Amino acid sequence: MESLELPLTTDRLRLRSYRETDAEAHLPIYSREDVSRFLLQDPWTAKVAETEIAKRLTRTGLETESRTLALVIETADGLYSLEGSRVIGDIALWLEDGSDEKAEIGWILDPAASGHGFATEAAIAVLNVAFDHYGLHRVFAQMDSRNTASAKLARRIGMREEAHLRKDWWSKGEWTDTLIFGMLASDRQTA
Repeated sequence: MESLELPLTTDRLRLRSYRETDAEAHLPIYSREDVSRFLLQDPWTAKVAETEIAKRLTRTGLETESRTLALVIETADGLYSLEGSRVIGDIALWLEDGSDEKAEIGWILDPAASGHGFATEAAIAVLNVAFDHYGLHRVFAQMDSRNTASAKLARRIGMREEAHLRKDWWSKGEWTDTLIFGMLASDRQTA
């Protein structure tokens, strides 16, 4: 598998590898109760942000030991913020255990940046990398069924809802439902 050249750029975004300094930029996003509600972790503290960002520094591609591509979503200079580029979230793609042809995708976007199509643009860019660069057969996304924004995004980017698992995941003191969306490489050719 060939190394991926980073950053990825779209019309309005730059998707880049993590830096140590990203803990400060991600803390205001991940510390929000409305963001962490559907995640496996509680809202981040400054200490947790440093630890989590440190883990992501080596996740630079599916061909690496981490088998993960974790990218910061940053707006292009001046597009969303008068101060220049701004971190608005992150997106990741990781190979399923034991497979070089199937991967899971996941995303987090600052609610303040929603409604502008940024998440759609970032997710499509990563799906293009998954299928065109890495030659994957299948990409899937799993989410808490109450996370309607993520489900809408999955549908918007062409993923198909494949399953609704009832009360299958114990999270934060309650049983929750899981939605599973999937896309095959062949789906893109017929869409």
